[in-house]
Amino acid sequence: MKRSTTIRLVLSGALAGSALTGCGPEETTTTASTQAVSQDVDAITTSESYTNNHHVQGVGYYHAPYHSWWPHPYNYYLPGRGYYHGGNWSDQPHSSGLTSSQPTSSAARQAQTARSATSSSGHSSAISRGGFGGSSHSGGG
Repeated sequence: MKRSTTIRLVLSGALAGSALTGCGPEETTTTASTQAVSQDVDAITTSESYTNNHHVQGVGYYHAPYHSWWPHPYNYYLPGRGYYHGGNWSDQPHSSGLTSSQPTSSAARQAQTARSATSSSGHSSAISRGGFGGSSHSGGG
């Protein structure tokens, strides 16, 4: 079928293109993916400011008003439970003008320990900031 051939060619082209560009930490050119990988080696410290929903694999989502990481995004909504912020569920989203902050020393220490444990267990510890195919917005899930 002519239509199938066209689709197969498009998919083949997409696969060939991704194979040529690469996507792993072994890249040597400066791209967005290598910048994310290089940031992965940075320690989580109290001197760094993190924005709301900054995600670190194995640690969670940063909630700037609470200066710590949590398992769900800031103001994540789940029907029947409400909005999640700062480790609690409520019937209203949390409102704060604070969109970035520095973690407390205990939060930074716990996050670094959790990330190190995830990294040593063989799982990826890459930093994720959402994007195509991700779910960085509130509204169920």
